[in-house]
Amino acid sequence: MDNGKLIYVDNNATTKVDPKVFEAMKPFLTEYYGNPSSIYSFGGIVSKYIDKARKQVADFLGALPEEVVFTSCGTESDSTAIYSALSICSNKNKIVTSKVEHPAVLNLCNYLSERGYNIVEIPVDKNGCIDVQRIDEAIDNNTALVSVMWANNEIGNIYPVNEIAKAAHAKGAMFHTDGVQAAGKIPIDLSKTEIDMLSMSGHKIHAPKGVGALYIRKGLRFNPFLIGGHQENGRRAGTENNAGIVALGRACELAEQNMDYELTEVKKMRDYLESEITEKIPKIKINGDCSNRVPNTTNVSFEGIEGESILLILDKMANIAASSGSACTTGSLKPSHVLTAIGLKDIMLHSTLRISLSRFNTMEEIDKVVETLVYAVKKLRDISPFWKG
Repeated sequence: MDNGKLIYVDNNATTKVDPKVFEAMKPFLTEYYGNPSSIYSFGGIVSKYIDKARKQVADFLGALPEEVVFTSCGTESDSTAIYSALSICSNKNKIVTSKVEHPAVLNLCNYLSERGYNIVEIPVDKNGCIDVQRIDEAIDNNTALVSVMWANNEIGNIYPVNEIAKAAHAKGAMFHTDGVQAAGKIPIDLSKTEIDMLSMSGHKIHAPKGVGALYIRKGLRFNPFLIGGHQENGRRAGTENNAGIVALGRACELAEQNMDYELTEVKKMRDYLESEITEKIPKIKINGDCSNRVPNTTNVSFEGIEGESILLILDKMANIAASSGSACTTGSLKPSHVLTAIGLKDIMLHSTLRISLSRFNTMEEIDKVVETLVYAVKKLRDISPFWKG
């Protein structure tokens, strides 16, 4: 096997900047570098492009332009939503969330728990599914916010966020969803939901790193997280990231145009990958709810070997970039909190790969991934003391 052209299958961690997005943002790094908050026309030109980007993001989300606030990333959007809900509902100290949230939500909730807030993490079943009734039962008059992700970053599960939003509103709580892994992979129309706040991140949909957005439903009481200037209509201080915002708008436009391809062709590649490795590699397990996932994600456990060892062979032998889970937990010796939450056996916890595709992948690349995986698993099992065949 050769170590040739990069095969990138870790798109839930970050994505390639679409060349069309790069072309859209370039002038705002070189030519149109004015501060959009300035009163002179050089800044006003940029301001008009930011208005255009805000409408592009809003159209993509099924929202109004005034409901979109630009941020630096999904994490900032999550923190902003959570802190806003707690400050608005200052007489309440409870947050209901799930055990499989992204660290951007879970770690903040852990931080808040240490400071006296009551954090309730709803468990999931063996397929990573959430029981809406259990969430409903956990919400009470002391609940300020319910925060449940739309799609899981590790196993790809899609969660019934609108049902959960309705349950939250019925008891007077706000609802926020981390939509970072849902945006660009499944259709979103917030006008048809009761979602109060949604977080998204540009670098998950082929825009650059360093830009994100927070949807805030019109009429919702809101307190900003970053205090300072008047930018974003007073809802997020800090000089605007002109190039990043323009890039995010264009990326949203392209994501909408490519949605059918994501739902059909990307899904075909994912399903083909799963069928091939299931046929050619014994004793593997596809994790998650296979009937209700985003179309690009598969999470596979290989009994008897370390997932990190597979990743090294994929990387060194075939220049394939995959992952063992969330990029935000890389370096931790602890097993994935998502896989632990679904009750995966110890023998499988450290033997898992996440492969996440994009519209830039090809079927030829998938064949190469399958070929290398078959080789790597056999090689490692042959030398593994934990493999009994």
